[in-house]
Amino acid sequence: MPNWLLQRAYLTPHREALRFEGQSWTFKEIHEEALQLASRLHGLGVKPYDRVAILGYSTKELVVLLYACMHVQVELVLLNHRLAPDELAYQLTDSAAQFVFADKRLVTAIAHEQVHTFDAIHEAPLTSFTPAPLWQKDATMTIMYTSGTTGYPKGVRQTVRNHEASALASALNLGVRADDCWLCASPIFHISGFSTLTKSLVYGMTVDLYEKFDAVTAANQIANGQVTHISVVAVMLGRLLDVLEAQGQQAHARFIVALAGGGPLPERYLQRAARLQLAVSQTYGMTETASQTATLGAEDATRKLGSAGKPLFFNAIRIAGATKPFEKGEICIQGPHVTPGYIGRFAARPATEDGWLASGDIGYLDDEGYLYVVDRRADLIISGGENIYPAEIENVLHGHPAVLEAGVCGVEDDVWGQVPMACVVLKQAVPMEELRAYCLQKLAKYKVPKYFYVIDTLPRNGANKVMRRKLIDYRPQG
Repeated sequence: MPNWLLQRAYLTPHREALRFEGQSWTFKEIHEEALQLASRLHGLGVKPYDRVAILGYSTKELVVLLYACMHVQVELVLLNHRLAPDELAYQLTDSAAQFVFADKRLVTAIAHEQVHTFDAIHEAPLTSFTPAPLWQKDATMTIMYTSGTTGYPKGVRQTVRNHEASALASALNLGVRADDCWLCASPIFHISGFSTLTKSLVYGMTVDLYEKFDAVTAANQIANGQVTHISVVAVMLGRLLDVLEAQGQQAHARFIVALAGGGPLPERYLQRAARLQLAVSQTYGMTETASQTATLGAEDATRKLGSAGKPLFFNAIRIAGATKPFEKGEICIQGPHVTPGYIGRFAARPATEDGWLASGDIGYLDDEGYLYVVDRRADLIISGGENIYPAEIENVLHGHPAVLEAGVCGVEDDVWGQVPMACVVLKQAVPMEELRAYCLQKLAKYKVPKYFYVIDTLPRNGANKVMRRKLIDYRPQG
């Protein structure tokens, strides 16, 4: 297929590509900057198919660097800047990245012999570099880490074909207009954020990029008709609704839809959004599917409340073991957007069986074929759209000398949807604040349990496995 950057700069050179902090750039301008940076990367010794890790905030500088790396055709390892140094070290070791590029504000979080700041790339010599006019569809474009049930994050491969299929399926679902502008407030290291950039290149669409989500600014842009789309999780949507209501605003007629992922939305959010003329479409996807697999049309938001909709055009969904509608089972996914596999520790683990990806999520299809997600991977905690696996936190707690056993579950939270709660069996007395501080050294802040409780023994089943859902019973009432 054509090099997206070359093709887009050729087709619509003067169309607005990116807005950031009050400035804007056309596709031609962004392409020229990316091409120059690609020549500097080439000067540093970066070659096609090298594995290059990137640690940065969602800025224009990051976008240009990502596009430069795409020109060089490297495998991009997108690192989460919210992670603790130990977590980043694991991902760098597991990915065997040959180069690491980091925002100067984050470089101290990384220990790697080939780490360069973004500024250092601009100081590298310009070399003769000609980008390939064609890309291989099966080439790995990005690698994103997703938490695993073992507690070890898995590096998910996402190919050019995966990203293309995801963008095209979304276009067939939502349509594409020349004046579309997608507000990107999701971190670019997430598939939600990165897929907005791929849509921009494939569609010729403007991206309005936020370094951090700002509900007031976003609400004003939606109300004033400056943007047409936004991707959100429940906590972001809740804040948007609060601001729109407080300011007496509603969505402008130009605004098309808010795509809501990261778990089911509260019914009251959909009702409030409807009163504000804010169209919301619930969606279901995962890192392994390069974003959306199924999306509920805004016209069905009330009639199919709680549904994630039907699979997008190229995709298929089945419920393992189900023989009739409404029968629950594991959600399995098929389509050109599904990852071909993992890297590192999990490289030998097949991603699919007979072409189907087993999601680990439990759900059902109703009598019209609409998907309902019942449980996001039995023990998964979804906090503000971030996926948190209990095993990862338990592994850290087990490393503390005072902890004999640990079990973690999610508890409801008015702001974040869910937050982690830890139950520990101790070898010796230890202040809970010490355990919290210990976790903060090893984990991203959002993964650190909000609540710690000391118990005598962990609840287990006949197979001697911890029954995490029983842990909630140990939380004091009231």
